[in-house]
Amino acid sequence: MARSNTTRRGAIMNALATEFKNIDGSGSYKTRLDGNVETRMKFWDEIEQYPAVHMAAGAETREYYGGGQKWRFLTITIRAYVNAEDPIEELEELLEDLETVIDSSNNLTYKQLGTDAGIIQLTVISIDTDEGVLAPLGIGEMIIEARY
Repeated sequence: MARSNTTRRGAIMNALATEFKNIDGSGSYKTRLDGNVETRMKFWDEIEQYPAVHMAAGAETREYYGGGQKWRFLTITIRAYVNAEDPIEELEELLEDLETVIDSSNNLTYKQLGTDAGIIQLTVISIDTDEGVLAPLGIGEMIIEARY
């Protein structure tokens, strides 16, 4: 029997990574990730293939309501790495693709302890880039919140 009080951090991260791996440069996507998505952060010198997307689960909070009802909120940091002649444009396109996936992934389903569960809402909290300081490398960061 699944416990109702356990966190779903790992399952949510894996489900989101699976969705990001669909960014393949086709259709409305402008970037081709070739599946280069990790559910953990890496140091710069560990990155071998660009573009790359790495994520880390952050703080998790709860809102409690009567009758045993509650919402969980998980903050997720997403880092996007590029190596291009124009890293600012490349980052903007990759961040746009990530946001497209996030916007279309509300009601994202994940598995935890053999049960299906879902994210009710994904919200972009902030987007930031290095503004070309590291050219030809570039790094962008997106903070999102998952409500489940």
